[in-house]
Amino acid sequence: MSVFFPEFFESNEYFIDEKVNFFKFHNVYKIYDPMGLQVGTVTQHVSSWHKFLRLFLKKAMFPFHLALTDTNERVLAGIHRGWTFWLSKITIKDGNDVVCGYIKQKFRFLKPRFLIFDANENQIAEINGDWKSWNFKITDQNGNQIGTINKKWAGLAKEFFTDADKYYVSIAPEYAEDQNKMNIVVTAITIDMVLKESK
Repeated sequence: MSVFFPEFFESNEYFIDEKVNFFKFHNVYKIYDPMGLQVGTVTQHVSSWHKFLRLFLKKAMFPFHLALTDTNERVLAGIHRGWTFWLSKITIKDGNDVVCGYIKQKFRFLKPRFLIFDANENQIAEINGDWKSWNFKITDQNGNQIGTINKKWAGLAKEFFTDADKYYVSIAPEYAEDQNKMNIVVTAITIDMVLKESK
């Protein structure tokens, strides 16, 4: 069990809503629970000189830093990528800025794959699916399905999420509450932002 495991990651359902940014220099996503209450935010931090360079260079080359915070603005986790000219390894850190895992991207046409690893670089899960139809499956290291990411859901919060900039992450309730789950949830709820930064 990880020492740092916030209550946020004990949920099994997350509703992610992209907030429109007119200039699109950075992205902000709000995260809601099944009742439609906000439980967190994912924010992309972009320096001033990065904003300037993005006017001339392809954004897929740039490093990025995404911070997951709760409603009290406490940092729960973050993901970081350095400069790259193609798909690269992305680092996952917990709220204490300690490396707790990695993400490796693979693409085949419009079907991206995210391989998720723990801090010792042992693969713990994989996310794969169809970007065009926005239907992803989350499987563990043995190939067993443990969750989904899509734009279809039912329940109390469905009226809050009606357009294409929103999606739903579901993790199997029986999946253990540990550091591996935190790495999987962080990857799943930031998947849209990472895909857009890789284009």
